Amino acid sequence: MKKEHIEPFFATLKAANPQPNTELEYTSVFELLAAVLLSAQATDVGVNKATRKLFVVANTPQKILQLGLAELESHIKTIGLFRSKAKHLLQTCQMLVDLHGGEVPRNREALEALPGVGRKTANVVLNVAFGEPTMAVDTHIFRMGNRTGLAPGQTPYEVEMGLLKRIPPTYLVDAHHWLILHGRYVCQARKPLCWQCQVSAYCSFKPKTKRDS
Repeated sequence: MKKEHIEPFFATLKAANPQPNTELEYTSVFELLAAVLLSAQATDVGVNKATRKLFVVANTPQKILQLGLAELESHIKTIGLFRSKAKHLLQTCQMLVDLHGGEVPRNREALEALPGVGRKTANVVLNVAFGEPTMAVDTHIFRMGNRTGLAPGQTPYEVEMGLLKRIPPTYLVDAHHWLILHGRYVCQARKPLCWQCQVSAYCSFKPKTKRDS
């Protein structure tokens, strides 16, 4: 993607969705952390179905610990990899209680030290909960960075660094959401919907797909 196309690319996405947000449902920073931890290799829709019931009975680290492993597993068993996620969530809750007074830390190093929380999850929490200009590179953003030519890279970290360097500061806080949503619903993996894409004029992907192709 040419440098002069980046600003209108994000200006167009912003005009279509001025206040983007995650599709995960949460009412606190801890709920957000738990939901993102559970969302690895799962859909937001599937995670939301489970957490709507889970958070009614346990929505703090202390309450999750009180549930215990078996009860926690029963609440999230519809989510892929639920057994390992349940163990990680319990371990994370124990660390939050022991090291952080039951609160989610606003610190990358502390977040990434939590079981089941990698760089991507930490970036989501820092961005969504604390408004920091981070870029959580999931499969959608990785695809978008490479396909559009916005920030090509061989690894998620390379794409993340490229995006942070090329995206204008005025768009950086919300760019994570715009790219995820665009990748999820328009610039899809199997076949991008170029014929209905509002930013196709700025995208380096060729050839553009057509409705009947």
